[in-house]
Amino acid sequence: MTRLVEADYLVVGAGAMGMAFTDALTDQADVRVALVDRRHGVSGHWLEAYPFVRLHQASAFYGVASTMLGGGQVQQRGPEKGLQERATQSEICLYYARALDRMVESGKVEFFANSEYLGGRTFVSRISGDRFEVPEHCRIVDARYLAPSIPAEKPPPFGVADDARVRPVNDLARLEDPASQYVVAGAGKTATDACIWLLSRGVDPDAICWVRPREPWMINRAVVQPDPAVFLGMAADVMEVAAGAGSLDDLFLRLEDAGVMLRIDRSRVPTMAKAPTLATWELDQLRTLENVVRRGRIMTVERGRLGFAEGSVAIADDAVVVHCAADGLKYPPLVPVWRPEAITLQPIRAGFPCFGAALIGYVEATRDDDAEKNRICAPSPYPNSLAEWARMTLVGTRSSMSFGAEPDIAEWSTRAAINPARIPPGHPGSPALDDARARLQQHVRPGLEGLARLSGEPVA
Repeated sequence: MTRLVEADYLVVGAGAMGMAFTDALTDQADVRVALVDRRHGVSGHWLEAYPFVRLHQASAFYGVASTMLGGGQVQQRGPEKGLQERATQSEICLYYARALDRMVESGKVEFFANSEYLGGRTFVSRISGDRFEVPEHCRIVDARYLAPSIPAEKPPPFGVADDARVRPVNDLARLEDPASQYVVAGAGKTATDACIWLLSRGVDPDAICWVRPREPWMINRAVVQPDPAVFLGMAADVMEVAAGAGSLDDLFLRLEDAGVMLRIDRSRVPTMAKAPTLATWELDQLRTLENVVRRGRIMTVERGRLGFAEGSVAIADDAVVVHCAADGLKYPPLVPVWRPEAITLQPIRAGFPCFGAALIGYVEATRDDDAEKNRICAPSPYPNSLAEWARMTLVGTRSSMSFGAEPDIAEWSTRAAINPARIPPGHPGSPALDDARARLQQHVRPGLEGLARLSGEPVA
């Protein structure tokens, strides 16, 4: 037997993007939403994330548009004193649970946990087996198109011998017996978090072996802050540098000189640019790790040995190999957000997917024509390489100029804390903000031309 669910929208995926879309849509329109997720609650991959994870960006930039995550507080102590707070895993999950409660209490949202979307407007409970379907007029919203892979839910991408000690990063906090060596496999944010956590627990830097298949560029967290003078100043720096850069490497090295980009090893020019944020205190600690293996990706792990495509490296017999090597961000092709078969959630500006999903929800509620919606909200890609980072910044900036030209969207955006570029209503202004805005206006056009040239994209 199949139950008919009266809904105007079926949102598949209750992670960050699905929640941001649903919140903005129901805040602006009198509609009913069926929200479906295969997990037991909302929050997406945060429900399975490693326990010591924090947002790598300010809490204010994450979540739903109607309610700020955290209180917008500046840290008063510790190594990030003066920077905005960053939520923990438990704080994020509680925030989303409360956001869901508000949505359900509004009468506009019905949540179906532990449920799998089967296509054809049908989903099924993974617990009871009950089947549900939505009517023909209901729009399908794909909030899973860019869902990340995480080590807790994906096996290591290398062979593991029976006697090897390989653990997902989640298990680090649950180890009962110390190892003489920890091998961290991965070059992204998860790997840096694992290294910092091990050091914070008193592990000697020489007891950590870090397998970094590629060298990463990361963004200085101090310049990605909810202070408009700081964020717009960073954007102006990017455009000014891009206008004069002669190559992609030159672009990133100049951004390093400007205090925007960071790299762990200054003797090597990175090739990876997923560009999560990193604090300078974390950078200092990561630079204490000298046992870095640069042989590409691990192929096999045996007791006492790591195998690579060319050769092998000896490790301690009791070494714990920490699996941080899930592919994380996804890089499927960009598609129009609005298509007949589905609304596909994607970032709209450079990065900040929560804001992009919320903006799509607002536009869906306030416009009727899908072609016009797609004109306003062109999707922006996630980056992996230097060229892809330049392309993301180019495409995302063009999109920001497009939706920012719509008066109602501009007004709505100033009230949404998850919009990183906003100047909040009543902001007192400052000479620093005036300078950032003037520099951004001066350099944005030549900067976009430079990014187009460097990324191989057409010049608009």
